[in-house]
Amino acid sequence: MTNADPVKVMKQEVGKAAADRVKSNSIVGLGTGSTTAYAIEYIGERLSKGEITNIVGIPTSFQAEVLAKKYGIPLTTLDAIDHIDVAIDGADEVDPQKNLIKGGGAAHTREKVVDALADEFVVVVDGGKLTDKLGSTFLLPVEVIPMAITPVMNALSKLGGKPELRMGIKKAGPVVTDQGNLVVDVKFDSIDNPEELEKTINNIPGVLENGLFVGVADIVLVGEIIDGKPTVREM
Repeated sequence: MTNADPVKVMKQEVGKAAADRVKSNSIVGLGTGSTTAYAIEYIGERLSKGEITNIVGIPTSFQAEVLAKKYGIPLTTLDAIDHIDVAIDGADEVDPQKNLIKGGGAAHTREKVVDALADEFVVVVDGGKLTDKLGSTFLLPVEVIPMAITPVMNALSKLGGKPELRMGIKKAGPVVTDQGNLVVDVKFDSIDNPEELEKTINNIPGVLENGLFVGVADIVLVGEIIDGKPTVREM
């Protein structure tokens, strides 16, 4: 344990804290990202030990689906259920009002559908994701259908943003979402009214969804390293 990466251990602890909130006979939204991956792992662990029973998951991405299958969590679809008890997901930024920017993994459209449906939405982040104002450290992702990319980028520029098409890192060409769309990352000098901006961007023809999650999060679990030791607190 002495050689363990404290950041990795901290992410594991936050994921575990979220997984501990899952109760038997629950439908669970399974989010996307490195910290949420640990939550999925620990939910599977609790299932295999018999600590909880009768759990079904709703994955928000192909990544979440693969992890759920790996850790033995049965999956269902939104067509087959009428509610979601709890959703666990990460965030790229969290402001003091628990509003979020998500979409670093290009899964924010499915995440918003699942997270907004949940009776309780639990966000898992490390302390570096906390910010006084959204957009301070992270660009705002916008999912766009391919044919509309140019007019949407023009419209985002008129709103005061600096849009840039997200390109693949280990592949040539742009990032393509699970829906077959493209992602535009937008830099705003200041997002003063996240609720208004979320609606305005989503009203641009060709935009499927953007990464502003306003008034959706119920609980934010924050992992931090204090005096070299991983800790978890509720915001």
